[in-house]
Amino acid sequence: MLSDILPTGFECGVLNGKISPGSTVAIVGAGPVGLATLLTAQFYSPAEIILIDLDDRRLAIARQFGATQTVNSADGRAVEKVRALTGGEGVDAAVEAVGLPATFKLCTDIVSPGGVVANAGVHGVKVDLHLERLWSQNISITTRLVDTVSTPMLLRTVVSHRIEPKLSDYTPLQARRDHKRLRHVLARGGDRGLEGDHRDITQGGGQWCRRAEDFSRKST
Repeated sequence: MLSDILPTGFECGVLNGKISPGSTVAIVGAGPVGLATLLTAQFYSPAEIILIDLDDRRLAIARQFGATQTVNSADGRAVEKVRALTGGEGVDAAVEAVGLPATFKLCTDIVSPGGVVANAGVHGVKVDLHLERLWSQNISITTRLVDTVSTPMLLRTVVSHRIEPKLSDYTPLQARRDHKRLRHVLARGGDRGLEGDHRDITQGGGQWCRRAEDFSRKST
């Protein structure tokens, strides 16, 4: 977690998203990197942190980890819901933490004029950039490959319990089960594409990833 997931959320999402006190933030994807972005965004005291995902169980965990609002995007109305939550303005920072064309477009649809789209997801196919709509909005789009320069600081925050990136109801047996499921889903990804398996990852293997810290604690 501290060698990759947490610094990815912090460096690629929070720092590149230029999250600041009083700002409004939307994180698209409540998986491991999205939750890491949520945890570390709170260092900068944004006024609102909106988590967007397809799965209500992930969104419930996001609430536990500090999200002020959650949006289930399964009905295709995520843009409308985020606009309603922000008085029609959109968000100052939209963090893409999935790596799919649809989630990148969602970020560009909900960012406010002058805002930042911070891409933390790993994209395997091309995405569309609608400059015909965005050219006059003064937005920034940032990308970054995590270099873990923040790991020593993040390690201290975990040790001091400044952030608590774990759940308490996960067992090693459940972790082994979900680990096998994750490996199966990823193996299929080469043939079917990750987009087709997104819901499988959400409901199975992704839970293993985001609870890895708790599994390690219980196992030791």
